[in-house]
Amino acid sequence: MIKIEIDENSGFCFGVTTAIRKAEEELKKGKTSERLNNEKLDFNSSPALQSCPPSPLYCLGDIVHNGMECERLRSLGLQSIDHQQMLALRNSKVLLRAHGEPPATYAIARANNIEIIDATCPVVLQLQRRIRSEYEANPEAQIVIYGKPGHAEVLGLVGQTEGHAIVLSSTEDAARLDFSRPIRLFSQTTQPLAEFKKIVSFIRHHIQAPATFESFDTICRQVSNRIPSMVEFASRHDAVIFVCGKKSSNGRVLFNACLSVNPRSYFVEGPQDIAPHMLSGITTLGICGATSTPKWLMEQCREEVRSRCHGDS
Repeated sequence: MIKIEIDENSGFCFGVTTAIRKAEEELKKGKTSERLNNEKLDFNSSPALQSCPPSPLYCLGDIVHNGMECERLRSLGLQSIDHQQMLALRNSKVLLRAHGEPPATYAIARANNIEIIDATCPVVLQLQRRIRSEYEANPEAQIVIYGKPGHAEVLGLVGQTEGHAIVLSSTEDAARLDFSRPIRLFSQTTQPLAEFKKIVSFIRHHIQAPATFESFDTICRQVSNRIPSMVEFASRHDAVIFVCGKKSSNGRVLFNACLSVNPRSYFVEGPQDIAPHMLSGITTLGICGATSTPKWLMEQCREEVRSRCHGDS
């Protein structure tokens, strides 16, 4: 018999929860509008008088880095588009996900008469404002962002500086900074705090007077606090199934935290990825996930294990 526990601290963070709720609310409005339009068709004899169907709801990029949750929302009518496709839209409605967007995206929306449903995470939105304020107040300083190059949130942050911010992901990257010029360091909200502190220490050691250095710890604690919690969770089970989409950078960080204390930690995207060797010779199993992992998906994984092993939770 295998005892199964789902980590109560895993699952969507506040920003992702809010974005999905906004998407569902807008999709529900569209369904209501469609129903009303269909009702009107029963009373209108002339096609010229028939109501037009509601416009689709577009999302700029995948709303969350989890393929199965994206597929669920797609089945409800949410259509993912990229920036190139947005350029071709007119008179439409576009949802911005929790990662945030650069100012250029809002400018496109205004020019193309696109209604923005802004689901940018409040923590990210505050960080965007801080970076823009620092950039405008200190034009001579190097605005540096510790984060994953090319990540959606990072692109939105760099956009606050008209593309001038420097993105780095390690102390090796930091070595290429100009230490004779002022440096202002920020962080992508989902980066590990320990590595941020290493970069702060490295820059502080190399900065050359009279140049100044200031660092701003902008890491979301709802995300960073999950690491010690997940380490504790993973350490008390014989094996761990970590449920997450492959695109999630936050997921990789959290999975590696599990792996650091439990070598029998397995990365899966869903119940279909659970293999027999993951369950072999164990009496306790922990199921956890990233900030982009829906609870319903972890529950599906639990049911898959139960169906195979007849375990009790």
